[in-house]
Parts: sequence; C-alpha cells; structure tokens
Amino acid sequence: MSRFTPDRSRSYHPAAPLDRSHMPADFSVSLKNYTADHSVRIPNDFGPGQQLAGFDPDYRNIVDYIVRITHRIWETDQREVEYIGDCYSDDSIVYDDYGLQTGNEKIIADTHHTTGAFPDIILDAEEVIWAGDDQIAFHTSHLTRIIASNTGPSRYGEATGANVSFVVIANCVARGNDIFLEHVLYNTSAMLQQLGIDLWQEAERLVADPPPGWPRTSVVWDQLREAAAPVKALSESQPVNHFDPDAFARSVHDKVWNGPGLNGLRTAVDENYKPGFTFEGTTERLFTGADAYRAYVSELRTAFEDLQLQVDEVYWMGNDNDGYLISTRWSAEGTHSGGSIYRKPTGGRCQIWGITQWRVKDAKIEQEWQLFNEFDLMMQIVKARNDN
Repeated sequence: MSRFTPDRSRSYHPAAPLDRSHMPADFSVSLKNYTADHSVRIPNDFGPGQQLAGFDPDYRNIVDYIVRITHRIWETDQREVEYIGDCYSDDSIVYDDYGLQTGNEKIIADTHHTTGAFPDIILDAEEVIWAGDDQIAFHTSHLTRIIASNTGPSRYGEATGANVSFVVIANCVARGNDIFLEHVLYNTSAMLQQLGIDLWQEAERLVADPPPGWPRTSVVWDQLREAAAPVKALSESQPVNHFDPDAFARSVHDKVWNGPGLNGLRTAVDENYKPGFTFEGTTERLFTGADAYRAYVSELRTAFEDLQLQVDEVYWMGNDNDGYLISTRWSAEGTHSGGSIYRKPTGGRCQIWGITQWRVKDAKIEQEWQLFNEFDLMMQIVKARNDN
C-alpha cells in the first residue's frame, strides 16, 4: 500500500445521526462478498467500488477500508501500528470498556502494548454491518475475533503462555479516511478468564489502581449514550408501513430487558427469535435456543431488579427477501440489588452498555452476538462494596 495522508483541516465532531436513506438496501457491499473466496482472508482487489471522498484511494469501499486497515495495523509482517495516525483523527473519541479515551496517540500506545503482549495476534473479521456515506460519514459495526498467544507482559501481569480466542465489536464512525468516533467492547472478561486470571481478584486490583478513564463520570456516561444517536427514533420520525428494523430492534430490546416478569420475557423471546437460534456473548457465553437465552436474561435482570435499558442507535443493511443485518447500541442503568451472579448485592448504581448484532429473516432473529462491559461492571460492584 502507498502512504496516504488524510486532510486534517477540520474536525468532523459531533457525529451526525443517520436516517433511513443511509441504510443499504442490499448486500452488494458486504463482508460475505469480500470473503467469497475463503482461501483468501484479505483480497487485493475487492469490488464493487463505492464513493469514498477523502479516503485513501487504495480502498474500494467501506468494508474494504475497515477490514484492511485492521489487518494493516495489527497483522501484517511489517505491522504498521503508526498507521493509526492516518486512519484515526487527532481528536478521535473512543468509548471502551473502561471509559473515554481521546486522540490517536492513545490508540497507538494501547496497540503497541497489546501487540507486545500478543505478538502473533490475528483479528479475523466475522461481520461488518455498515450504513451512511462519505458525506454524512460511514457507521460500521465490526465483529472480529481475536486469536493470539500471551507471550509478553501486559497490564494484567506477566506472560502466561495461554492461547486466547474472543470476540470484539467496534462501532466506528469514519469520514475522509478518519475514524473520529468509536464505541468498542473487548470481551475483556473472556480474555482474562482464558489467561487464567481470577476476575474478581483482578477487579479488586484495578479498582485500587484504575486504568485511564475509569471510573467514567456521569458526563462521560451521558456522552457515551448520546454520541451519534438520533434525537428521535427513526421509527417515530420516519415511520414505514412494512417491516422496520429500527422499530423491531427497539421493541425487542424493550420487551426482553424492560418488560414485566418472566412470562413477558418468555413471550418476547418466542415471538421474535427463531427456534434453535444461536447466541454468542460476554464472558464466553455460547448457547443455542430460547431456554438458555431466557435463563441468561433472567439472571441479569434478577441482579438488577430496577434495570432500565434504552436503545441509543440502530442501523442496518438488507431487505425483506434477503433478510437483514442489524446493529444496535444500547445502554442501561440499574441497582445491584439481587441475585448471586455478581456476589452479594451492594445496592450500588451501575452503568451497563452494549452492542448487539442480529441476523434477521422473516422478522425473526436467527443469530445474535452481544457484548457488554461485564468486567467493568464487576469493577463498579467492587468499588460499591468498598465504599459501603
């Protein structure tokens, strides 16, 4: 690839919300097409072309951009971590598991740290849901699987030699070759568990010596929720009289997580999920079917009996004939008041946020990938217990 320097003459903040016209109605530009030849992970030339004003001309479309910058930064034999400076803006804003990180220099430093701990790291793209264009900005939800061996020291301790495999979901907003807003959830609890680290002991340690950005303030929490979110849901501001992915995502999340009682949960799952659907989630949760899903949701709702979840942003690609890929970013607040999943209740108020990807056909969910900030949540609970 040639060296490309983006135009840094202006900031793109704040990110403008999307409307219906920005949702691709088919899968012509999609990861499935990108990786049609499964023997080649990173094609040299991927079409169709897409208008990418201000982007490095090496990239054919937004999926090509997302997949190849990830590969270029993390994986190539001549790993180009410094290339982050060309594809993240100087004033980039990143909301991660621990809080708010600002500027591309912080991202570069964190990436050097991770590649030092996991020198053989692979980030294998499993899905990219996108919407938008090069004028309002592209919004992308990138599901990728990290596969690596821990042969170097990290912020979590000395090398363990353990192999790890866990998913990450990064929701990015990019314009002019610059990612300037990102909500990213690493499955930190799964990674730590695979490294052989006790989650509660590590939470205790990090509460005493917190990472940058933790704990997030109420201001940062509000900004995390509001960033790129529409003032009014598209299902209200731009209603349609056929299947609406926005209305569907908001309704299902509300009924599953906020609805009354276990009977309401049972009905919501039975009505909106296909029998035998698959789920992959935080801290190595991997299961099939409604019973396991209801047990998972019930466990969390029991721990936070007053949980109130809101949907912050929805975008999608697809149509009724081919089905849909839907990305939903959501956030919730609740009091740690019950259950045993997070040990003895503390009465502390907690912040929970997550990203969900769905594959939907005939108005039914066939597959779900969902990450939320579970290790950060455990740290919040430890802090609440210490403060009591």
